[in-house]
Amino acid sequence: QVQLVESGGGLVQAGGSLRLSCAASGLIFGIKSTAWYRQAPGKQRELVAAITSDGNTNYADSVKGRFTISRDSAKNTVSLQMNSLTPEDTAVYYCNAVGKLIQNFASWGQGTQVIVSS
Repeated sequence: QVQLVESGGGLVQAGGSLRLSCAASGLIFGIKSTAWYRQAPGKQRELVAAITSDGNTNYADSVKGRFTISRDSAKNTVSLQMNSLTPEDTAVYYCNAVGKLIQNFASWGQGTQVIVSS
């Protein structure tokens, strides 16, 4: 159906920036919304930011003003620009796409690690 591949994670110092990318392939015309989630050790996976096919966005309160989600339809990618990173942003970041083909679907990428050192 839809395959997602994340890239761009790594190690950065507090106050630094990283840009994550999520490349979608397959039946991408069925995607209604793409989101970034993250999961820190010992914590539940949480929504970070989402963007709909119409371009509407929403963010977790903890990242508002620091993170920006964007979509490049020509490249079938969704990016997450992360600025002013703190150690609390350390987590595995996952790309998620939801939509409908014959039936509703939800696809996940394999995740990319982000480590913010203090």
